[in-house]
Amino acid sequence: MSVATTAWDASGHLDDEAAIAAYLEAALEDGDPKLIAAAIGDVARARGIAQIARDAGLSRESLYRALSEDGNPEFGTVLRVLKALGVRLTVTPNGAAE
Repeated sequence: MSVATTAWDASGHLDDEAAIAAYLEAALEDGDPKLIAAAIGDVARARGIAQIARDAGLSRESLYRALSEDGNPEFGTVLRVLKALGVRLTVTPNGAAE
């Protein structure tokens, strides 16, 4: 017996602000730059990547490329996309610097 599977797409589950914030926070806590970029890409797809690209001042193709599995977006690009998504990064001490 074979089982057909499909790739899971997180963007279909990012339908409210709380879910988006929790998803991005989990990616940031993981700390893997590729995972963070992928998570931002998932949120951009959930919100409509063409509109997010316009709001960030990027072409749709360059946004897809930057947030792809092989992408390596510049920090400025990440900040522009986060702003277009309506989210921001915040900093809190983690206690490790003592």
